[in-house]
Amino acid sequence: MKRIALFLATNIAVLVVIAVVVQLLGIGRYAGPGGLDLGALLALSAVIGFTGSIISLLISKPMAKWSTGAQVITDPQNADERWLVDTVARLSERAGLKTPEVAIYEGDPNAFATGAFKNSALVAVSTGLLESMNHDEIEAVLAHEVAHIQNGDMVTLTLIQGVVNTFVVFFSRIIGYFADKAINKDGNGDGIASFVVSLVFQILFGVIASMIVAWFSRHREFRADAGAAALMGEPRSMISALARLQQMQTGALPQSVAAMGIGASPGLMELFSTHPPLEDRIAALQAGSR
Repeated sequence: MKRIALFLATNIAVLVVIAVVVQLLGIGRYAGPGGLDLGALLALSAVIGFTGSIISLLISKPMAKWSTGAQVITDPQNADERWLVDTVARLSERAGLKTPEVAIYEGDPNAFATGAFKNSALVAVSTGLLESMNHDEIEAVLAHEVAHIQNGDMVTLTLIQGVVNTFVVFFSRIIGYFADKAINKDGNGDGIASFVVSLVFQILFGVIASMIVAWFSRHREFRADAGAAALMGEPRSMISALARLQQMQTGALPQSVAAMGIGASPGLMELFSTHPPLEDRIAALQAGSR
């Protein structure tokens, strides 16, 4: 739950900060004596909506390293590190990708992939995952993360986040405009009431938008599982890895890479979870293998 709350808060905070800066600078006027300029408002909303998500994508790899303490393996120091690097290289070759950076970080069982470009990505696994799974299961998890890179999931989710952010800003500003006009009938709809009301609705719509993004993320997890099975040549190892994860407490990840990790949130928070329940993922793999 803490991870999901952080994800929501960070995305909404980025939108709010950019909106405040735009307001203070007086950029992108969309209201005047003639009423709303919907074209100008949509353009402004797109700038605000996509700026945060694109910046997050571009800095995703260094931020992931910093926030998890992941150490990139540049010169393998033991047989386990050599196996890890060689396995990611072999899977990446099968996927038609340049080998991503491979890193290890201290923590409970988890793994993630991130990066702005397919051929400049990062795959990281936790010490907890390496200690609790056998090689076949670890390889399946690595294949799952390589499949995320192959599918371009980081870019896709960034674009989806940018689109929903655009509409969050667009509709919240429209509501703010009419609220300001109702309070100050002689105004042009861009007074302080418009700013305050639009920020409140931006936060509210931002929560709803996060559910939409999470739904897309859950859908892409099934694709990554299927991709892992294809890279492995069989679904058995991926099914075994997911079954093993059911018996563990997966580690939390920073929101910048949470959508590329493993695990799901129970109950109502499942609506905000970037991952579907493990039993659903296992069932999907089993159905696809029949």
